[in-house]
Order: sequence, then structure tokens, then C-alpha cells
Amino acid sequence: MGFSVALSFQNLAYCFIGVTLGTAIGVLPGIGPLATISMLLPITFYLDPTPAIIMLAGVYYGSEYGGSTASILLNLPGGASSAVTCLDGYPMSKQGRAGVALSITAIASFIGGSLGIVVLIALSPAIVAVAFAFGAAEYFAAMVFALIALSLMTGGSPLKSLAMVGVGLLLGLVGTDVISGANRYMYGIPELSDGINVAAVTMGLFGITEVIASIRNADTGGAKQKIPLRAMIPTRDDIKRSVWPTLRGFGVGSAIGPLPGLGATVASFMSYALEKRVAKDPSRFGKGAIEGVAGPESANNAAAQTAFIPVLTMGIPATASTAVMLSALMMQGINPGPRLMTEHADLFWGVIASFWVGNVMLLILNLPMIGLWVRLLSIPYRLLYPVILVLICVGAYSVKFQLLDVWLVLGIGALGYAMRLLDFEPTPMLIGFILGPMLEENFRRAMLSAFGDPMEILMRPISGTLLVLSAIMLLLTFWTAIKQPAVKPPVLREE
Repeated sequence: MGFSVALSFQNLAYCFIGVTLGTAIGVLPGIGPLATISMLLPITFYLDPTPAIIMLAGVYYGSEYGGSTASILLNLPGGASSAVTCLDGYPMSKQGRAGVALSITAIASFIGGSLGIVVLIALSPAIVAVAFAFGAAEYFAAMVFALIALSLMTGGSPLKSLAMVGVGLLLGLVGTDVISGANRYMYGIPELSDGINVAAVTMGLFGITEVIASIRNADTGGAKQKIPLRAMIPTRDDIKRSVWPTLRGFGVGSAIGPLPGLGATVASFMSYALEKRVAKDPSRFGKGAIEGVAGPESANNAAAQTAFIPVLTMGIPATASTAVMLSALMMQGINPGPRLMTEHADLFWGVIASFWVGNVMLLILNLPMIGLWVRLLSIPYRLLYPVILVLICVGAYSVKFQLLDVWLVLGIGALGYAMRLLDFEPTPMLIGFILGPMLEENFRRAMLSAFGDPMEILMRPISGTLLVLSAIMLLLTFWTAIKQPAVKPPVLREE
């Protein structure tokens, strides 16, 4: 059934659009999949849910493929998860083996992504069966645990990340309370009755902010070398050295991908560290070792696929990009969670089947069309970023045709850039904003069923365990912060 949905003409077309955009965005350093998904979010209002999620997912995992191209050719990672590829990919390029590095990258990415889909298919029904036992209390506790874990694992100061979660939760409360009908934090602005537009928040935090932060990059360096298809054929020794790193990378990526806050970046770095540890001659790494390319690329693509496990089965995002896709489902009136597999089986299995289709498309796009991606690197940023700004503003206005949303995008973009200068992570704020309304709803339902007694939530085995673990994480975080020596006040960071 899934393939019958994924192979329809409409869904094939949107899958192709998504993976092509994802590859192009991955190739261009500094933009990233999150900003692109945010800019495409308004378009999903005019699409059916299945093609909308297929397209956004294609951008997400497609960028993992494309991100390695700039890493290998220019030593400029297209995204954070591709940064580790610079360590051995760029030395291979300087040795005249860029074509081999790019082909091994594409093959390892395909294998890692495809095996990651197998894990997604195998684990999802089991997790859904467990999730059906969840009530409102368990969902509330699971979301609290996910929020705290995500905030502590996104990098930077844990206390600052927790503060950003609080800001996101407060922004999620803006609008009309669905139970009492009271207006909350609207300040007399009727356009806020439905809450702050999620597209405005995502495009402001990750679209406008990225443009401002990268404004000094007037031009990309441009890739000078031409790479014929003949130069992309790996030798037998290259293939032999790449097989086990690819499989180990898949194992690392599949284990890391579903965990909140970790994702493809952590998976790729852990895979590189593993390959260096098991290598007979670790001194080869950093000088053009093909294992240092194959392992991380397999890991980040496996992680990109398995990151959808908690999203599709429980409605809890593992990364900021999957959080935006989660919001796209909610804007379509679909409540993500265990009932998604039964109530919207065509969407659930159609999206998963589209991952297979998209991976095949990406293999075709990345090998024969490498010349196109190389030429794409020569586009000057001074031409690229004004177009992005215009698209962001048009996209924000097109959601509800309200000028307020455009001002919100610009204001949140300025706030996001100030947060970046002060080393505040924007991802926890976005996760808090998206999960906040669901967190509040499940808490109120749990309290109603418990007749207002919060101890009832703590006494339930699953919810109590999750809340205790959350409390332990918070206590350890505060204890670590107290034990650290006093530091000087933060200094504004130059971008």
C-alpha cells in the first residue's frame, strides 16, 4: 500500500522536488535543510498531507547527501553533519581523488539510508504497540523528558538551552485557550487569536537568522576542478576499505538517530571516532583515508532516516527539522502519534515508502549530475541571499495573508541573530514552541482524570519514571553549573 501511494505521479513529483532541493541546499554552504524546510512550510498549506511531508522529508535527507560535496571540494561543510567529511574528503580532493570521494560518499549514503529505512520499518509497529498503552499522563511525561533531553543535547550552555525552552513554551501559549476561551498574551491584537504562526517562527529563527549571519560571505570560492564520470570509479581497494566502515556507520546512525537532540551530526562524528579507533593505522586519518568518508556519510544518512521513528510513532521530534515537519502535520489537522499508523495508514506507509524512492533518486542525482552541483558552488552569495529574503517574506504573508506575519518573521529573525551572538541555541526554543500546546493539553487532561491530584501522575509507572529521570537530568545540570568556577560576562560573538 505504501508503494502504491509513493509511486503515484503527484507524490513522485514532490519527492523529486524535495530531494533535488535538499541536494542543492546541502551543496551550498551556510543555508542548511532547516532554513529550507521552514521556507517551504507555507507551501504545505496548499498541498495534501502526504505529498507535503514527502517533499519536506526529501529536503531533510537529501541535504545529507549534498552536504558532502562542498566538504570534499572546498573544505566548506554544507551542513554540520558533513563537517567531519572535510577531514579526509578534502585531502582526497587535493590528491586528485575528488571523484572517488564523491562516488564513495553517494554509495555509502545510499546504503546507510536504505538500511536505516529497514530499521524504521522494523521498529515502528513495535513502538506503536507500546505507545497505545500511553494515556495523557504518559504523553505529558514523555514530552517533558524529550524537551529536557533535547535542550541539554543541542550544544552550548544547558541553562541557556533550558531558558530557551521556557521562551518557546510561553510563545506557544499565545492565542485563545481552547478550553476556557480566554485570550492569552494577545495584547489586543486580533490576528493572534489563533496563536503565533509556526511558519513565522521557523522562517524567522532559521531563515532570516542564517541570512544575517552569513551576510559577510560575499562569494563562495567556487570549485575550480572538473570531475568526469571516469574519475568517479573507485578501485577494488577503495571498495574493500569502504565496506565495513559503511556498515558500522549504519549501526551508529541507526542507534543515534531516534534519540532526542543527537541526530546526524553526532552520529557522523561518533562514526569517524569509531573508524579511527578500529583502524590498523590511525595515522592515515586526516590525510585522505577513505574510511573517514564512508563511515560518517553512512552514519548521517542512517540517522536522518531513523530520526523519523519517534516522530511518526509518538509525535515527538528527535531534531529541529523533524519538529518543523511535525508542525506541518498538525497544521493539516493530523495529530501525530500511535494512531497515525491506523487512522492514516496511507500517509504513514506512503511516506516511509517514499524514503526508498527518494534514496534511489538521490543516487541517480549525485553520481551523473555531479558537474551540475559543482557549478552550483560558484553562485555568489550576494545574489543568493536577497532572493531568499524575498521568498521568506512572501511565504510568511501567503499563509494567512496577514502583514503581521511578515513583521513577526523579521522580528523573530532579529531576535534569533541576537540569540546567536549571545550563544543561545534557537533549537530548544522551536521545540518548546511546537510541543508546548500538546504538553499543556495532555497535562490538563491528565489532571482532569486524576481529579486535580498531581501525585496520580507520579504514581503511574511510565509517567513517574520519565518524570523522575527528567528531574535527575535537571538536578545534574544545575549541580554542574553551580560547581563550575565563575566566568566573565558573555562577550558578543562576531559572525
